[in-house]
Amino acid sequence: MQTHAIQQIPLYLMVSFSVITLVTLGFFVFTVRNAATASSLKNSIWIGAFLMVWLILQGILTLTNVYNTNLEAFPPKLVLFGIFPIVLIFLYLFNSQKGKTFMDSLPLNFLTLLNIVRIPVEIVLYFLYQENLVPQLMTFEGRNFDILAGISAPLVFYLGFINKKINMKTVLLWNILCLGLLMNIVFYGLFSAPTPLQKFAFDQPNIALLNFSLSWLPTFVVPVVLFGHLVAIRKILLNKFKKKSHLFYFLVLWQDSLASSPPSLYHHQQLKQKDHGTEKRIHVIVPLRTKQQLSTNRS
Repeated sequence: MQTHAIQQIPLYLMVSFSVITLVTLGFFVFTVRNAATASSLKNSIWIGAFLMVWLILQGILTLTNVYNTNLEAFPPKLVLFGIFPIVLIFLYLFNSQKGKTFMDSLPLNFLTLLNIVRIPVEIVLYFLYQENLVPQLMTFEGRNFDILAGISAPLVFYLGFINKKINMKTVLLWNILCLGLLMNIVFYGLFSAPTPLQKFAFDQPNIALLNFSLSWLPTFVVPVVLFGHLVAIRKILLNKFKKKSHLFYFLVLWQDSLASSPPSLYHHQQLKQKDHGTEKRIHVIVPLRTKQQLSTNRS
């Protein structure tokens, strides 16, 4: 096994991927700014600032050769310092009430459109293969079909949210399939890198992603796209459950640890909520003792 993978990425590819990363950051912050809750909108600046600091930190780790030296270390340093913290953030978001509220407020249409970024990413990977910096299996000439998700994203956006020719079941299926495409390239990217985990591409390992600015792919761009799919799948399934009021009633009671109280103490109520001047109906599960209080807030 080679002990280092220090490699100068061609300037045009380094700059191209830096632009792709910044566009991904900007569009994600734009998505947060269009969230349904005022708190998410208010925190969009802080979220953007945090993500920028994260990018700077990852850039420093890469430029100081933390990721592309001592490759025999286990766990790989890219996994330890670049991916593991993201896993912890995901666990917090999906297991805390604040995290769930934030995710459920994100607009599904923009999360769908975010996947367009996968088109230029795949083009960059192809040119990296031409420069002998990634194996062929990581490109659309090999085993990577992720570009299909990027190509289909604007179509799903238009048919699902503008033209409304396809229903949410189709959008859900699309998200699941595209999530599978993403996991496919993550699998080959991880196991073709020159680390103790390597299982593929020994003749041409994946060394580009250990160097600047391509290290932002596994430490930022891929997690953002993954987050978008997970949030979209969660939102669609929750909306489906809400239409089945009895099932939704049970899930809310169970998820919020309310099942210890008699079900008769709770009431399924439909309220009106104003969001950016637009009135919409929301479904809530409330204790009967506060039903009278909530009724006074109806508009």
